[in-house]
Parts: sequence; C-alpha cells; structure tokens
Amino acid sequence: MPTPPDPERPQRGPVLEPVRVLRPRRLDGLAELMREMDSLAARPADSDEAETQELPPVAAPSRATDVLRRTAVAGAVAAAALLGFGCALLLTGRQQAAATAPPHRPATTAPPATAPAPPPTPTAATDPDGPGTLRQGDTGPEVAELQQRLLRVPDVYRDGSTSGTYDAGLTAAVARFQLWYGISGDETGVYGNDTRRALESRTSLGDDS
Repeated sequence: MPTPPDPERPQRGPVLEPVRVLRPRRLDGLAELMREMDSLAARPADSDEAETQELPPVAAPSRATDVLRRTAVAGAVAAAALLGFGCALLLTGRQQAAATAPPHRPATTAPPATAPAPPPTPTAATDPDGPGTLRQGDTGPEVAELQQRLLRVPDVYRDGSTSGTYDAGLTAAVARFQLWYGISGDETGVYGNDTRRALESRTSLGDDS
C-alpha cells in the first residue's frame, strides 16, 4: 500500500509565477460618490423644491372606524338574508293557500224573512183519497148512507149502527170490506173514491135482496 505524500514537503517541479496581479481600486467608488455630491450641490434651490413636493398626510383608518364598517356590512348582509327568507315563506304560504282555497262562489242575498205560512187545511181537492172522502171522526148523512150500504154486505158490518157517526166500528168495517174485495187505492179504513165505487156497485139502498 503506497504511503501518502507529506504535506509539508514541497513537490518537485517548476515554480509557477504570477504574470499579472489585479488589485481592486478602493478609491474609484469614493471618487464617484464625491462627484455626485458636488453636482447636487451645484443645482439651484428652486429646482430642488420643484422636484421635491410633500405629499398630503394620509390619515390611517382608526380601529374603531374599521370595526364600525365591518359591523355595518355584517348587519346589511343579515338583513338582506332575513328579507329574502321572509319573502320565500310568504310566497310559499300564498301558493298553498291558493291551492287549498275552495272555489269562489258569488254571494247570494238571502230572501227577506217572512212569517211562516200556516199549514194547508185538508180539502176535498187535496185529499189523496179523492173528494168526498169520509174517515173516522166525520158525521152527517153521508156517513149514515155508508153505514146502511155496509149493512147490506154480508158479515162486513154485522149489527152495526146507523147513527151517522164515523166511529172505530165503522172504520174496522170499511177496512174489512177493502181487504175482502182487494181495494188498494184508498187508505185502510178510509172511505175514498175507490172504496165508494166498489161499495155502490155492490149495494143499493132501495134493494132489499
């Protein structure tokens, strides 16, 4: 293994000599600075004042003003948001109300209140069994004629009275006659037109048979 050379011992070979040594000139920069100062001193004072003008002082915004400005901006943004939200709710409520509202109906004026009319009294024209109808409670010669005719029909009005009063016994006799002969045009026990025609066609007051 070769041994490293000793750093203190000079190496063998030719000695190199510098051809030219460059040294910085420290006075060149200082001379240039002096010349610039002399040129500035030679200028008139008016030109310096014309070229040099003071700017107006700019007032820096204070911290309180900045805080107020930020607060105002935040309040305006919040108010705009609330206004938009309220308008949206109002529009939605109107649409729902219009969808669920019943169709508009024209107002009708109620007729003036009048006294109730009395119930119509039964007359021969409005009697459902026809004119000349006899029923329980009636009296008169027509009731007596009915009793006499029913006495001529076997087993219908047996041992009946001819007093001329339309009583319960006569009502039962008329109902029996309607049932036996199939008369359905009159009320049961009421001597109407259909019962009258059927009874008169089967009986005669002058006939003893």
